Amino acid sequence: MMQWLVFALMTVAAVFAVLWPLRQRDNRAQADGSETAVYRDQLMEVDRDVAIGLIGPPEAAAARVEISRRLLAAADIQRAAPLGSSLRLRRVTALVALIGVPIIALGLYLPLGSPGLPDFPLAQRASATDATRSLDTLVAQVEQHLENNPTDGRGWSVLAPVLARLGRTDEAIRAFRNSITYNGESSDRRADLGEALVAGAGGVVTGEAKGEFERAVALNAGEVKASYYLGLAAEQDGRSADAASIWRGMLAQAPANAPWRPLVQAALIRVGGSPVPALSDDAVAAAKDMNETDRSAMIRSMVERLATRLKQNGEDVEGWLRLVRAYMVMGDGGKAKDASSDARRAVGDNPERLRQLNEGLKNLGLDG
Repeated sequence: MMQWLVFALMTVAAVFAVLWPLRQRDNRAQADGSETAVYRDQLMEVDRDVAIGLIGPPEAAAARVEISRRLLAAADIQRAAPLGSSLRLRRVTALVALIGVPIIALGLYLPLGSPGLPDFPLAQRASATDATRSLDTLVAQVEQHLENNPTDGRGWSVLAPVLARLGRTDEAIRAFRNSITYNGESSDRRADLGEALVAGAGGVVTGEAKGEFERAVALNAGEVKASYYLGLAAEQDGRSADAASIWRGMLAQAPANAPWRPLVQAALIRVGGSPVPALSDDAVAAAKDMNETDRSAMIRSMVERLATRLKQNGEDVEGWLRLVRAYMVMGDGGKAKDASSDARRAVGDNPERLRQLNEGLKNLGLDG
């Protein structure tokens, strides 16, 4: 609303600037008309002065010449701007100024301007342009504080992840080390340090980084970040089976809505593992045309049929392993453990099948 008010005031100012000279010209024309009448009166007054003897004939002749000269000049000006045409011109000009100027201005502004653009206050613009600068300033302030207080563990724990996100890897590694030194050892701090070391090595899990991840898992067996990178280390060493075993174990213990599940599932596929139970060719062809909900329902139905069949005939070791793996991928660790127990009871009287089952369960990350 304020924007259009400003435009209206600007239009009024433009119209006033156009009409003001015309008004001045009109006043001047009126002044010229009255001036001719004055000169005529002066000529008549000279004749009266001669008649009563106030001035002589020579002086009267000179006065008439001068007054006549001025009268002719005023008459010429008046004839050059007749009142009727001047009035019509002023009216046309005023009409153009009042209507034409706003229409022309609006016609140019709508295609060339941005009337729908929202306000962008100065404070917001300053905030947007100075966001990175503000973060750098804060980091500099924390660094200055830590120079004066190098044993402030909380300061190092705050600074380290920020440096990592800014790509200042070497400084982040130092900060993570100081955080461990002054805050004490924990699984997440060890895992964060290991991740920074991997970033510093261009994505390679070095021996030093692997050592940090192993310390993190020793402190907390459920440390997700450390477990993932240990699987990545196995993959980079060429031990795909070990990597798949680690990642399957993570999926078995993870809740169904864990945000990192897709990452681990993709890694599992990369090393040759299957994120879903093996399906027949016909089932695979049918699943291509299904949405995600229907596909998941079909897989669960197949898993239930497999579980029912194994309860009737429990000698199929490969079937038991497929069932356990399916439960793990589906995020149902409890059912995976129950199925492994049922499988051991089913093949317990056959030492060879029990050995195959135990080896398979171990590869899936279920040793007990």
